[in-house]
Amino acid sequence: MRAIFGLLLSLIVLPEAALAVTVTQQTFTVGATITPGCSVTSGVGGVLGSLDFGTHTAVESGQISTSFVPNAAMSLACTPGVALTMSINGGLYYSTVRNMQLNGGTQRVPYRIYRSSSLAANTEIGVNQSVSVTYSDANNIALSIFGAAQLSPFGTAGTYSDQLTVTLTW
Repeated sequence: MRAIFGLLLSLIVLPEAALAVTVTQQTFTVGATITPGCSVTSGVGGVLGSLDFGTHTAVESGQISTSFVPNAAMSLACTPGVALTMSINGGLYYSTVRNMQLNGGTQRVPYRIYRSSSLAANTEIGVNQSVSVTYSDANNIALSIFGAAQLSPFGTAGTYSDQLTVTLTW
């Protein structure tokens, strides 16, 4: 009988000992560093947009111009105050000037690209030339690219094209 009494006494003492809990509190730091940057979404196939000179007859001559039309899925945004620049390569058919080439042929139509609709010589974007991209809305940045092509009379009829690569740097 004594053994049972000793066991019961132990059961009564254990819960009182479990109530004596020590609590320790410590702190830790939470932080983040936000660096300036940009987000570029180009849409299907990585195509930013187009510079489409339209349809013209083979007897036309002279300069035709157009402006860059962004892909509907294109989105360009930067942290406010980011210094954004772009450069554009010479394209697939460059030879002293950018050229569109007849699909399936060798005939070419020369063109130049500019950063202003005035098409002034001082706004021409040279091959791989770094130019500043100005913007007023950091969440909706548009690329200002304009083009001028030189048509020659009685050129070969067909579809002419080129492919340019734009490099954005911040």
